[in-house]
Amino acid sequence: MTNPVVTQSMHPAWPRVAFQGEAGAFSEMAIRQHWPDGADAIACHTFIEAVQRVCEQAVDFAVIPVENAIAGLVRPAHDAMHEAGDRLQSCGEVRVPIHLCLMAPHGASLAGLREVRSHAVALAQCRLFFARHEWLISMPHADTAGAARDVAEWGDRTRGAVASESAAARYGLEIIAHHIQDIPHNWTRFVVLQRRS
Repeated sequence: MTNPVVTQSMHPAWPRVAFQGEAGAFSEMAIRQHWPDGADAIACHTFIEAVQRVCEQAVDFAVIPVENAIAGLVRPAHDAMHEAGDRLQSCGEVRVPIHLCLMAPHGASLAGLREVRSHAVALAQCRLFFARHEWLISMPHADTAGAARDVAEWGDRTRGAVASESAAARYGLEIIAHHIQDIPHNWTRFVVLQRRS
């Protein structure tokens, strides 16, 4: 198992909360919303890794997306929870508004983009946008914020990402189009998991 990335310095009184993705992911937003007084958000590469950290008591909780207003069930997340079986229990829920943005390195344009990366579930929320812009090739990535980070590192103005406004700010990308999801009142429901006593 890879080492977690702590997106905030450890605070002894704060819960340690695992999530799938990179800093700036919507799951991290869910953590901030559920624990407004502070939590140490620990990034994991996969849902299985995030769930396993709770089972091993390496963290106190995991926040996992289970349902989206447009895309429906988040199947890989459900599979990870199913694999954990009765070792975990749900102890809360949080619903986060999901506003997806198309972003790219500074100086890029919508007409000049060719390839757009994001998590498959996020791409599924933007089918109408991609149908209207047929020259854009959507390519799945492990997560939304990770796609933004990679696009920033590549610096290629023909490559973009679909992620949150906070991911664009974090990785220094320019937002080319706001609210590109199929419906304006988009949301994702997250469950908070803890180890069963």
